[in-house]
Amino acid sequence: MPQVLEPLTKTPQTEADFLPLNGTDHVEFYVGNAKQAAHFYRTALGMNLTAYRGPETGTRDSVSYLVEQNKIRFVLTTPLKPDHPIAAHINQHGDGVRDIALWVDDAEASWRETTKRGATSVHEPSTITDENGEVRVSSIALYGDTIHTFVERKNYRGAFLPGFRAVSHPGDQPDPLARPVGLKYVDHMVGNVGWGEMNRWVAFYRDIMGFRQYQHFDDKDISTEYSALMSKVMANSNDRVKFPINEPAEGKKRSQIEEYLDYYQGPGVQHIAMATDNIIDTVARLRSQGIEFLRVPNTYYEELEGRVGKIDEPVNELRDLGVLVDRDDDGYMLQIFTKPVEDRPTLFFEIIERKGSRSFGKGNFKALFEAIEREQGLRGNL
Repeated sequence: MPQVLEPLTKTPQTEADFLPLNGTDHVEFYVGNAKQAAHFYRTALGMNLTAYRGPETGTRDSVSYLVEQNKIRFVLTTPLKPDHPIAAHINQHGDGVRDIALWVDDAEASWRETTKRGATSVHEPSTITDENGEVRVSSIALYGDTIHTFVERKNYRGAFLPGFRAVSHPGDQPDPLARPVGLKYVDHMVGNVGWGEMNRWVAFYRDIMGFRQYQHFDDKDISTEYSALMSKVMANSNDRVKFPINEPAEGKKRSQIEEYLDYYQGPGVQHIAMATDNIIDTVARLRSQGIEFLRVPNTYYEELEGRVGKIDEPVNELRDLGVLVDRDDDGYMLQIFTKPVEDRPTLFFEIIERKGSRSFGKGNFKALFEAIEREQGLRGNL
C-alpha cells in the first residue's frame, strides 16, 4: 500500500524541480468577523486558537486569529475600517479563501522562478522580523482574487509569523473551547474557475509552478441528469500539494460551479479537503459539534461492497453518517462533504481518509452531485 505523504514534512527535492514545496504552510481567509469565525472553527471543527495579530500587537488596521489542528493552519483576518482593501474583498466575495500559502526553503527563489515564467507578482520578496527571528515571504496572483504566498521560515522560532503573539490559555492548558476531531493535514484544495478557464489554470500550474497533471475528469465522469462539470487535478513533484481545478460544463440546468461563481462573484477556492485516520470517529464528532453534511440516499449503501469490495469499516456506520467510499488500483478511500459553511453557497469542506487510494472518489461523483443539486433546489438555484 503506497504511503500517503503529509504536508509540512520535508523530503529531498529533485534537481529538476525549480519550485520545491515542503507542503501547505497555511490558508488565510478574509472574513467579516474574525473573532466569531475563530469561535466557529474552535468549537465546530475542533481547532486550537494559538496566535493573534491586531492592534494590541502593533497591527492597527486589521486583526487575525490563527487556529490549528495537527498540521492544518487557518488564519482568519478581518479589516477594522470600511475603506480597507480587505473590506472590498469581503463585500464582493463574502467570507472566503484569499491566500493558499506554501512552505518553501527559499521564498525569493520561488518568486523569481515563477515570475520569470509568467506569474504576476503580488508581493516582492521581503523579510519580516521580531525577537523570534525572521521569515521571508513573497506572493503571486492566482485565479480571481486568490494568491499564493511563499513562506520561508527556517530562521524563525516564534508561534507563527512575526507580528503574531502566541495565545495562552488558563493554566497553560490547551484551548478550552477546542474539541479536536482528528483532522491531520490538508489533502487537497479545489478551485472553481469560469467557462473555458480550466485549461488556462492547468497550464499555469504546469508551466509556471512546475506541477504535472495528476488526474482528469470530464463531463462524462462528473454529471447528472441536469448538470455537469469538468476537472483536472494538478500536483507538485512530491505530491504533497494537489489542486483540482473545476470549470462548468453544459447541462440542462445550472451546475454547482455556476452557482458558486455567481455567489462568490468570480473564481475562488470551492473546498478544502482535510485528512483523518478515522473518518467514522471524526465525522461523528463533527456532527455532534454542529457541522452539517450532505447526504446521499440509503440505496447508495445497498450495493456498496459489491461495487468497492471488502472494506474495514461497518457499512451500517458509514450509512448512518453518510460517508462515501470509492476504490482505485491502489486501495480505497472514504469521503464526506459538508454543506456550505458560509451564508453564501460557496466554501465547504471535505473530510477524507485514504486507505491507499490516490484518487478523488470518481465512483461517488454522481451520487454526490445529485445531493448537491438537491441543496441547490432548496435554495432555488438549480
